[in-house]
Amino acid sequence: MTQPLRLHPDRLFPADGRTLDIARALHAGVKDLPIVSPHGHTDPAWFARDEAFSDPASLLIVPDHYVFRMLYSQGVPLDALGVPTVDGSLTESDPRTIWRIFADNYHLFRGTPSRMWLDWVFAEAFGIDVRLEPATADLYFDTIDAALKTPEFRPRALFDRFGIELIATTESPLDPLEHHAAIRASGWQGRVVTAYRPDPVVDPDTPGFAANVRQFGETANEDVGSYAGYLASHRFHRARFRAAGATSTDHGHPSAATADLTFAEAEALYARVMAQPTAADAELFRAQMLTEMAAMSVEDGMVMQLHPAVSRSHNAQVLARFGRDKGGDIPLPGEFVRALKPLLDRFGNDPRLTLILFTLDEDTYSRELAPLAGHYPALRLGPPWWFHDSPEGMRRFRERATETAGFYNTVGFNDDTRAFLSIPARHDVARRMDCGFLAQLVAEHRLEEDEAHEVARALAYDLVKQAYRL
Repeated sequence: MTQPLRLHPDRLFPADGRTLDIARALHAGVKDLPIVSPHGHTDPAWFARDEAFSDPASLLIVPDHYVFRMLYSQGVPLDALGVPTVDGSLTESDPRTIWRIFADNYHLFRGTPSRMWLDWVFAEAFGIDVRLEPATADLYFDTIDAALKTPEFRPRALFDRFGIELIATTESPLDPLEHHAAIRASGWQGRVVTAYRPDPVVDPDTPGFAANVRQFGETANEDVGSYAGYLASHRFHRARFRAAGATSTDHGHPSAATADLTFAEAEALYARVMAQPTAADAELFRAQMLTEMAAMSVEDGMVMQLHPAVSRSHNAQVLARFGRDKGGDIPLPGEFVRALKPLLDRFGNDPRLTLILFTLDEDTYSRELAPLAGHYPALRLGPPWWFHDSPEGMRRFRERATETAGFYNTVGFNDDTRAFLSIPARHDVARRMDCGFLAQLVAEHRLEEDEAHEVARALAYDLVKQAYRL
């Protein structure tokens, strides 16, 4: 017998009656605000071409590492889920078969944020009112597949339906940005901008780094045989990205280390990393480039984002067969106070710089990040990221950061996702959790209710536009 699928109107709110009433009132004031998604990984080709998504599995399972990493942890091979291989060898290609495997294992997601997001998509986006389980797998597949063939489920229609004001995608400096150009030329009013992610030409540990840098220089018409030409190439591509709407850069370094070398020292280091860098050279070069990027942000006004301390592709066998970004990334401890000091000594007091810091090491919120952001004008705290983009992670963030950094040294919420249909679900969770946190402060007489309404709006909408200069 199938079970009903219900999204309770009070989900994630406090259970206490008085606090619940306050949370409901706060949420009513922000739930319908436009969605601003200033950092994520949706594909700009979706909005440029506005073509129908092919099938339920290709949309919701095959590209989503949140989904298939859980299945893989329980012994479901990635081949069986249609995840493409590096060498092009065959994997499961029947979307209905993939979907049935997913449905057979949907119980694995109980208690996870993925379950909340997916149930929202099923109920709110597709109107399904029974729970996903083996007996309803085909009903789900047929319902979603039929919907995806309609104009209402094309990317631009969903963008409008979800109340999205802006989405920022993330591209490498080697990307020609043709999809962004096509969006602008189409006359469509949806706002999709890019963000500058220079990791492939900044991190010497990137496969093909030297070739990437040469291509980087060629497209900028600069001589990257010299450090000066390399920096000039960054300025060229940053300007190109700004012309495509970019207001931010993003940096996914193994650590938050920064450096402030003399030009001669940096020039010598650059020569080494273009030849045969040591591990120490690679780390020092990444550190120096964060400071160089901060200097350029002071010049051109682009907001910096730093997402450090992840062991990428920890599972060597999965990396070899399926490539990067296949669910094998694992958080590492983070350190910021000493790591950021060279950059902050130069730019931390400069209001022209905004550097948004993220972490997967929650201990650093109260010990390092909140005190830093609560002092330096250039610093802001990004929301809970990746593994902590969850109700519990959001609550821990507010509890640990607010007492030192307050609300206004944070930047609201960003979803940082490539799963397009989950964007409104993620923002819904963030708004509910923030309203619950604020309601508790009101109930404890630590905040007046009119102030809580102002803060709720700021966290849902105002701060993100301000921080990202949108």
